[in-house]
Amino acid sequence: MKRRNILKGLTLLPLASGLIGKAASLGESAPQPKTTERDLFKELGVTPVINASVTMTFLSGSLMLPEVLEAINSTSHDFADMYELQDKVGAKIAEMLQVESAMVTSGASCAILLSTAASITGMDPEKIRQLPNLPGPRPEVIMQKTHRYLFDQAVTTTGARIIEVDGADEMEKAINERTVMALFFNAAGKTSIPHSDFVAIAKRHNIPTLLDAAADVPPVENLFKYQKIGFDLVTFSGGKMIRGPQSAGLLFGRKDLITAARANHSPNEAPIGRPMKVNKEEMFGMYAALKAYIERDHKKEWEEWLRRTKHIGSQLETLSSVKTETYVDPGPANAFPSLQVTWDQDKIKISPKQVVKALKSGTPSIVANGNDDHLTVGVVLLRPDQVDIVAGRVKSILQQAI
Repeated sequence: MKRRNILKGLTLLPLASGLIGKAASLGESAPQPKTTERDLFKELGVTPVINASVTMTFLSGSLMLPEVLEAINSTSHDFADMYELQDKVGAKIAEMLQVESAMVTSGASCAILLSTAASITGMDPEKIRQLPNLPGPRPEVIMQKTHRYLFDQAVTTTGARIIEVDGADEMEKAINERTVMALFFNAAGKTSIPHSDFVAIAKRHNIPTLLDAAADVPPVENLFKYQKIGFDLVTFSGGKMIRGPQSAGLLFGRKDLITAARANHSPNEAPIGRPMKVNKEEMFGMYAALKAYIERDHKKEWEEWLRRTKHIGSQLETLSSVKTETYVDPGPANAFPSLQVTWDQDKIKISPKQVVKALKSGTPSIVANGNDDHLTVGVVLLRPDQVDIVAGRVKSILQQAI
C-alpha cells in the first residue's frame, strides 16, 4: 500500500475545544521569559537577541503568542491525517477571513510558488508531476517593473518566467496564451498600475491574480481588504505580526486555485511543493495565531505601543541635546509605531550607526536600526520586561559618548 493511502486512512482527532482561551491582557499575552531549567541558548552557544527592530526572518520572525505555544504543545502528542487537517484548518481560516478557501503554507514565499504552480497546472496530474520542466514555451507571470523583488524567485522556481510591464497599456499587450498569472507586490515603493486596475485588466483576460502582502498587518483590516478588491489569491506571512510559527504562512482566495495549490504541495508525494511541507503543529499554531490576532483588542495594543515609545523617549531625553519622536511607518509593510532618536553629535560624540553596532555587540544583544541622522528603536516586538532594558542600554551608550 502506498504511503499516501496509509496517511489518508488515519483518523484525525477533532480540533480540541478550548484550544484558544479568552484573550488575555496585552502584558499577559506577550511571550514571557523561559522558566525551564535547561538553557538551550547557553548549551548551544547561541546569543539571545532583543529585537528592537521589525519582523525579519534572519531574526527568527516574531515571538509566538501563548495561544500558539499552547496549540503546538497540546497537539504534539498525537498523529493526524495531514489531508484532513489541512481541510479542517483551511475551512476554519477561510471562515475567519470570509473567503472561499484557504490553506497553511510554509511561509509567504511558499505561497507564491504554490500560487504560480496552481495557475500553471490546475488539477492536471501530468503537469503537476512535470513541474518545473513542462515541455514547450515557458509559462509567463506578469509583474510591474517596480514590483520586482528578491522573493519573486519563487515564481521562476516553477519554470515560469516573469514579464515586466510599466503601466496598464503594457500589461494589456503583454497578456497572451502563455500568461498564467499576474503578481502584485503590495509593499512595492512605486506602482504604475493601481490595485483595482491591475485586477480589472487580469479579469478581462481571465488571468488569476496573486497579491503578496506578507508583512502588511497591522492594520487587521488588510486581511480582508484585498480579496474585496478582487484579487484571486492573497498571501500573508504567519510569523510576522500575526505572531504564529515563523515558518508558516497563509494563502487564501478562490477555491479552485487553492485546491490546485494543495495538489502541488505536501503531503502529496512528488509535486514541486513537497520540500516545503508544513507540520501539524504549525497548522494548529497558525489557526490559533490567526484567531487570536483577529480577536485582539487592536486599539489597546496600539496604545501600548505608543506608551512604550513615550516611556523610552522620556528616559533618553534626560540627556543633553537628545530629542525623540514617535514615528508611524505609512506601510503597507511594518505600519506601526517606532521611536526615532536624534542628538547633537558635537555634544554626544557617537553616530546612530555606531549606537546600533554597540547595541548589537553588547550584553544583552539588541538589534535596532539607524542611519547618519537618527536611531530607530522598534517597540512592537519587545517583551514587556525588555522595554526598560532597551531604554537603559541606549541611554548608557549615549552617556558614555558625552
